[in-house]
Amino acid sequence: MPLADWRGFTEEGLASWYEHPGRRTASGERLDAAALTAAHTRLPMNVCLRVLNLENGRAVLVRVNDRGPFVPGRIVDLTRAAARALGFEGQGTARVRVSAVGAADAHGACPPAAVS
Repeated sequence: MPLADWRGFTEEGLASWYEHPGRRTASGERLDAAALTAAHTRLPMNVCLRVLNLENGRAVLVRVNDRGPFVPGRIVDLTRAAARALGFEGQGTARVRVSAVGAADAHGACPPAAVS
């Protein structure tokens, strides 16, 4: 069940990335590995997250459009593009801090926010 109030949400843990081309996400859109989107178990759809790789300091904004991860110990699943932007595509997982920064607009765009 999604959180009723996502404002101020922050957590740290392990991120992974996933890719199932053409599969429908929980939001109903097709998974696009080139998009900056994410799967989260408790945050509502279309909440935008700042994801900070705690291992290298890189950050990216992503939009929640799916449910998951369903692997114990992982807090967020990202698309390949987001993992690449964070610098962990090759290793598969990274320790991250996830912070909710706002809601996406009607076109799925995240609000302007500092990524660095």
